[in-house]
Amino acid sequence: MIQYEYPFNERIRTSLRWEHPFDRLVELAHRDAALDHHFALTTLFEIMDVASRADLKSDVMKDVERQKQLLGSYRGNPAISEKALDQVIGQLDECFVGLNSVAGKAGAALAENDWLMSIRSRAVIPGGTCEFDLPSYYAWQHKTASVRQADLQRWIAPLVPLASGVHQLLRMLRDSGAPQKVMAVAGHFQQPLTQGRTFQLVRLSIDPGLDLVPEISGNRLMISVRMMRLGADARLHLHADDVAFELALCS
Repeated sequence: MIQYEYPFNERIRTSLRWEHPFDRLVELAHRDAALDHHFALTTLFEIMDVASRADLKSDVMKDVERQKQLLGSYRGNPAISEKALDQVIGQLDECFVGLNSVAGKAGAALAENDWLMSIRSRAVIPGGTCEFDLPSYYAWQHKTASVRQADLQRWIAPLVPLASGVHQLLRMLRDSGAPQKVMAVAGHFQQPLTQGRTFQLVRLSIDPGLDLVPEISGNRLMISVRMMRLGADARLHLHADDVAFELALCS
């Protein structure tokens, strides 16, 4: 199944825009090729751009503290496992301590690295990282894979506490939604959202064999999905048949 996610607010949107490139960064940093490490660095700069648009660290710390208080209110509930509750609260505590140990905004320490910032300023220019523009960067790419990997891990380290916090909060959010089987009739699906309950994320799962692309839109009142197919003219067209898929609303 292919899973799509659609955020209902800017805070979750920013968290997803952080999570996606960070996972890519970790994957690329563990590889050996210099080309992979080049794209690891450009991904690192992408993450710094996302973090700089809002005080993501402060928002995550507030959300972690809010979740701790919410979970703490469940103590003494016979339907809740105290052991599981302690484990999750312990994970949130670790996230909060890690975030609190990082000075300033996420990536602030990296912004003080003149060598990295010289690459960042050239990376936005098409072909701007050629050897005649950045000879020191070209030389770095010819170092051994282990040296480059050690450098990348050192640069990634200041971002790990925030990544852990974002991943923990998103995991808890995703687990809050129970998937249900629904049908897009003639390629269309709409569902009113329960009044008095605020949803933050919708997760949609669809069979890849259908070769369809779901276009998702929504607000606090309604979720809407259109099933599209890429045509021979390289444009998306509405798929007019009924389509079964799974939907989970997460709050």
